[in-house]
Amino acid sequence: MIKYYTRACNFKYGSSARHLIKHNLALPLCGNKNIAFDEIEIITRKKNKISSKKINFKKINSLTSKKKNKIKKDIKKITTKRKNFLKNVNFSSPSVMGILNLTPDSFSDGGKFNKKKKSFDHIAKMIKSGASIIDVGGESTRPGSQDITSSLEWKRVKYVLNNFKKKYKKKCLSIDTRKSELMIKGIKSGVDLINDVSGFKYDKSSLSKIRKYKIPKVLHHMQGTPNTMQVNPKYKNVLLDIYDFFESTIKKNFKDNNIILDPGIGFGKTLKHNLTLISKISLFHSLGLPILIGTSRKRFISQISGINDSKERIGGTIASVLFLLSQGVQIFRVHNVNEVKQGILVFKKILSNFKN
Repeated sequence: MIKYYTRACNFKYGSSARHLIKHNLALPLCGNKNIAFDEIEIITRKKNKISSKKINFKKINSLTSKKKNKIKKDIKKITTKRKNFLKNVNFSSPSVMGILNLTPDSFSDGGKFNKKKKSFDHIAKMIKSGASIIDVGGESTRPGSQDITSSLEWKRVKYVLNNFKKKYKKKCLSIDTRKSELMIKGIKSGVDLINDVSGFKYDKSSLSKIRKYKIPKVLHHMQGTPNTMQVNPKYKNVLLDIYDFFESTIKKNFKDNNIILDPGIGFGKTLKHNLTLISKISLFHSLGLPILIGTSRKRFISQISGINDSKERIGGTIASVLFLLSQGVQIFRVHNVNEVKQGILVFKKILSNFKN
């Protein structure tokens, strides 16, 4: 079986992008006229053999009919503006998801915000700094972590979930959990988004149990479990394998398409895997859905910079975020909201005024 994939590339920005789009010399990325592309990389996969070729988008008609039809469908998805299905979040501009870990053992800030007042002080700080989404988690999924019971996880998050909407009615609230029991309790508390790092594989009943609520979800990729995921992870091709996972899972399990894609940086990936996913992230635009990325303070930054203290990885976090922003990623899950939001605003302003 031969399969074709389409990745937008050779991006243009700002006034240059708008000029090229106006004269039909480039195409908008996800409906955003401040980011345009005039080339596509066509990747061909035949069993274990993979080849790729870059062409100008105007040369698509010279392709064979089967390839041409697939590429045209992909380009329509790549260029179409994303539907805004998440509460008070506009996918036409980058959004920041602030992380609130209510765990004693998370890799970066475990135990720091467990007290009721400290948790809401931190929420207030993140929202003031520009977070559009607050993602609340009560179970650590760092490499090597162990499962906890649903009752313990709920005990950790229930105060924040039960009181968040009383103060921040219009803000988007996300729950980071792998368990259907927590998902349902979260939804009843006012949660707007389900973020399951297992890709809804840990609790196999979760999708059927929450389907009636029609709540938006993050479809996250993880190889293995938190306890095993970093034990020699392997792929035939990490980029295409994860694309295939998204495509098949969406087709099988999701009807409404109110889905955000997260390729899971650091979840069952080596440094090389992570860098491949970041550098080629624009491939996932051909699935026609918003993309969320969590590079914040991740170990790959330490592997490159030699900085072992996770709290000292802000520079690497911002560098990765700004590159991903230039590739059209819509949501960034981060610890340091103020620094990342500032970087996004400045970088976005530079891009919007960019001229070749």
